[in-house]
Amino acid sequence: RNMYAGALTLTQPLYMGGKIRAYNKITKYAEELARQQHNTGMQEVILSTDQAYWQVVSLAHKKKLAEGYLKLLQKLDSDVDKMIAEGVATKADGLSIKVKVNEAEMTLTKVTDGLSLARMLLCQLCGLDLSTPVMLTDEQKEDLAPTTPENGAIDINNVYATRPEVRSQELATQIYKQKVNVTRSEYLPSIALMGSYMATNPSVFNSFEKKFKGMWNVGVMVSVPIWHWGEGIYKVKAAKSEARIAQYQLDDAKEKIELQVNQSAFQVNEAAKKLTMAEKNLEKANENLRYATLGFEEGVIPPSNVLEAHTAWLSAQSEKIDAQIDVKLTEIYLRKATGELTIDN
Repeated sequence: RNMYAGALTLTQPLYMGGKIRAYNKITKYAEELARQQHNTGMQEVILSTDQAYWQVVSLAHKKKLAEGYLKLLQKLDSDVDKMIAEGVATKADGLSIKVKVNEAEMTLTKVTDGLSLARMLLCQLCGLDLSTPVMLTDEQKEDLAPTTPENGAIDINNVYATRPEVRSQELATQIYKQKVNVTRSEYLPSIALMGSYMATNPSVFNSFEKKFKGMWNVGVMVSVPIWHWGEGIYKVKAAKSEARIAQYQLDDAKEKIELQVNQSAFQVNEAAKKLTMAEKNLEKANENLRYATLGFEEGVIPPSNVLEAHTAWLSAQSEKIDAQIDVKLTEIYLRKATGELTIDN
């Protein structure tokens, strides 16, 4: 009676069927996978911010355009009122112009409201208060002057190396391959070195001595699965199937990325062509407006023709702004597709 006992056992695995090595590799792959997922999320944030940025720039330029268009119509309205007073124009001409003035004022109001909301969205993406006054550099420029994209060949292998999605899928494939080793290790022999110390009071060597005394034990433990009823074979096959699925998903992701890169490259070239056409149309619209204005001042062109020239000029200006913004956005989309959309680029 009044017997006390205590034991301390230490186990050092020597061979566990490759499980320890597989888990170490899985841990490294998982760490790198988390890093790549972070890069993917960062690229999405940069892309959303760039889209909001150029949306603000586009609306800011269209607001200036709407203000200029409204001033032109107001001047035309004033001139037609004078002509009506002199009897060289009809009230119908004046009413048609006043309708256009009202439409221009409504358009200016819509653009102003849209610009305010776009600024709020940009502030929200940048982590700023929604009421923070923001003035963008490109917003103050008279002409966006988009850069001419380089038409160099794109190395698709370099794209695979820089796209975090591909790297993430590759890491996931490696993780599934290591899970096959983990599953297989459960049905392989395992070896471990064991050491223990056990003490009792009274001593097991002298039951009349009320002192703690004990003994050391050192040995090697070997565990060998003998029969598992085919369960291990099926589990290993299931793990291999998951690894093959991950490899197929990787191949599919590469094909989709290659398609995305080609589409982005085509969109860049298409946007550049649209900008060239928009600039030519604007030149013609400016010339048409100049002739219409001169003819109206000389009294040889009716107000309806001047209104048509103003409308064509407004449309050409708006198309040019849209084309310039498209060039900027398609360049961003191409950098995103090639994995080059980073904070420094």
